[in-house]
Amino acid sequence: MHNYLPRFFTFIKTFDKDYIKKLDNNIGIIYRNYSINYDKKLIEKMRNFCKKNNKKFYLSNNIVLAKNLRLDGVYIPSFNSLLNTDYLNQKKNFLKIGSAHSVKEIRIKEKQGVKLLFISPLFKKKEKKNYLDCVKFNNLAMHTSLKIIALGGINKKNISRIKLTKAYGFASITFFKENPTLTKEIL
Repeated sequence: MHNYLPRFFTFIKTFDKDYIKKLDNNIGIIYRNYSINYDKKLIEKMRNFCKKNNKKFYLSNNIVLAKNLRLDGVYIPSFNSLLNTDYLNQKKNFLKIGSAHSVKEIRIKEKQGVKLLFISPLFKKKEKKNYLDCVKFNNLAMHTSLKIIALGGINKKNISRIKLTKAYGFASITFFKENPTLTKEIL
């Protein structure tokens, strides 16, 4: 299943089949909706749909459910600092990915065994005043040997600046909604 580490990711809150179908197959899909309790049947439907359409599918912040449903992996957000993330038998190709905003959080993600680390926010976003920009992003990335995924404020105007970072790839919600098939020309 995981012959490679995806370079691109998007987050979804709802099961929108049309949107998921439009996305390039090399964009990993992370289901993240913290305002509701996860519906196991819905996640199984999403998993089956993604599998049928050759999409990698990850669940945010529920390792047990992601493993039990045999998803491609789990996304461990920065606020989850539990270090015992290896419980249950892990399938061979189960990918743990996670996010961090500081060196302390990077160390926690390393202890959790993530293989890809999302560092954010790279660029300024309307709703947030704090962001890293390229220099601070690279300084933070130098504190780990993990592959880095840039996250936060990525749009058509600033996407070329990702090449100035140590990012292996990037994650975005808005960018991929506007450009669901643009990945081959980037990075």
